Amino acid sequence: MIVLLLSKLSNSFFGRAQFSFLDFKVFCEMGILFTKLSQLLWYQEQFKVIIVGLDNAGKTTILYKYLLNEVVVTSPTIGSNVEEVVYKNLHFLMWDIGGQETSRASWSTYYMYSKFVILVVDSTDRERLSLSREELFSMLAHEDLKHASLLVFANKQDLKGAMSASEISDQLNLHSIKDHAWHIQGCCALTGEGLNTGLDWLTNHVKS
Repeated sequence: MIVLLLSKLSNSFFGRAQFSFLDFKVFCEMGILFTKLSQLLWYQEQFKVIIVGLDNAGKTTILYKYLLNEVVVTSPTIGSNVEEVVYKNLHFLMWDIGGQETSRASWSTYYMYSKFVILVVDSTDRERLSLSREELFSMLAHEDLKHASLLVFANKQDLKGAMSASEISDQLNLHSIKDHAWHIQGCCALTGEGLNTGLDWLTNHVKS
């Protein structure tokens, strides 16, 4: 539509018998205007999401299940993986950050401009749940995350002995969180069960 309109304007200007410098200046200014309008029309806002959690929680598996809708063989993440996930016409820039102890020390370098935090918890890892809680509240206290919303994935619900989402919520003390919108969702990264429900929650909180 914009290209057609610009073409018609071009014909009206250059089709004249006499074409003044003023005409040329006006035409250039209109071209700049239409370029800016086209950029606005095609612009897609991205929402930054950081995916964190202890090592072996399933963060990378979830990221590539979203991206490719398949299970990808993963190895412990050194640094981060970043992918754009489009869901219901919304663009999420997802940063999967390594969860080993050495990597957790650098989590804060990823916080700036994050709209959402996804905390992935291994629902069978009872012994380290207190460590997940410590890391979570340390994150939420950071200035760069004061406006971020929190989604907790209670992963590996398919495994025997997995804690329920309700039990993990209690162990993480999520109900004490008052300054951030939060939600906990049971899931299985391998089958994808629960993952889209989590994304639905994100989409509903994009403008909050």
